[in-house]
Amino acid sequence: MDSIIEDIRVRKILDSRGNPTLEVDVITWNGFGRAAAPSGASTGAREVVAFPAGGVDKIIGEVEDIISSELIGMDAEDLNEIDLVLKEIDGTENLSSIGGNTTVAVSMATAKAAAASYNMPLYRFLGGNMPNEIPYPLGNMINGGAHAGKNAPDIQEFLVIPVGAENITEAVFTNVNVHKKIRELIQAKDTSFTGGKGDEGGWAPNLTSQEALEIQFKACQDVTDETGVEVKPSLDMAASEMWDPDKEVYVYKREGVNRTTGEQIDYVEEIIDTYGFYFVEDPIREGDFHGFAELTRKVKGRCLICGDDIFVTNKEILQEGINKKAADSIIIKPNQIGTLTDTYQTVELARNNKYVPVVSHRSGETTDETIAHLAVAWGCPIIKTGATGGERIAKLNELIRIEEEITDPSMGRIEKYR
Repeated sequence: MDSIIEDIRVRKILDSRGNPTLEVDVITWNGFGRAAAPSGASTGAREVVAFPAGGVDKIIGEVEDIISSELIGMDAEDLNEIDLVLKEIDGTENLSSIGGNTTVAVSMATAKAAAASYNMPLYRFLGGNMPNEIPYPLGNMINGGAHAGKNAPDIQEFLVIPVGAENITEAVFTNVNVHKKIRELIQAKDTSFTGGKGDEGGWAPNLTSQEALEIQFKACQDVTDETGVEVKPSLDMAASEMWDPDKEVYVYKREGVNRTTGEQIDYVEEIIDTYGFYFVEDPIREGDFHGFAELTRKVKGRCLICGDDIFVTNKEILQEGINKKAADSIIIKPNQIGTLTDTYQTVELARNNKYVPVVSHRSGETTDETIAHLAVAWGCPIIKTGATGGERIAKLNELIRIEEEITDPSMGRIEKYR
């Protein structure tokens, strides 16, 4: 009886861009769970629909009562059944009726309520007694593309990962050191820089991608030398945002350069080798499994090639990528697929095929910390989130707390995927 759902409440809250999103409370006889849904700016075409026509207000006005009437009285511990009921309420393949942000917020809040019903943290409830790995934080340093203004770099995210960190506190503060160092280097390059930031807390400078790459690389080297913690540069290129389907080229507007698919593959391989990138996300447009496979083959063992828009946390699409050897890592965003059950199935498929699962925030975030627990529960060796900003540090600070609770914690074992 402890985990029987007694009430569900839905409210409209702000995300980090000031847009409305959903927060859901699930109350059981002996527990309480709260979760909020994020939103993306650079989204995959095959993601589930975030909100139905009418947006958040329609959900609160019309959908809340329907969900409550179906779920009240069910056992929050039976997450699979809860998620099936949510998909049945929606009745569409892409969750366009009630929205993936609605289903994911309810799904996560229900899991948290079930965990609380048994006085357990979420990572322990979902992962059992086994979790002892803390993910490396993949921190956003410079924003460009859809996450920044028109004079920012074409590449969407310049990231770093502190692969030499021995614990999460050292990792988090190493990323912050790089973030501060990058601001110094940007200001040395452009004295008019005012410290503006993009959607995810990275700096939004008036630089070309090439200038940003050089600054990112130097900052990683400087902080590695100063702290003794090795930091490696990484990227999210969001190549789908640059793809011109009519001309069939990748358009780098800021640089005034167009690249064919072959030239894009050569370019990415060149910068991986030049700057020693550890991880590159979405270097090829979504849908181009052949391009992804070719690049993955060329840099295998030197750099992780990660798919986000191409896979959208969907196990069927991931299986297609596995069959074609496209990428060797996958971004995991629960609201791309709509439920925790479906998210977990994708993570399991990735792990079983040695694809590195990277649990990720979104550009329009909330202070919800659920993804920190998911990364630990499911043994994901990397978590992608910003280095600064309240909605980003909510996840990082939660990881610091989780590490305190774990007996003999270790940082994510990325090498087991090699």
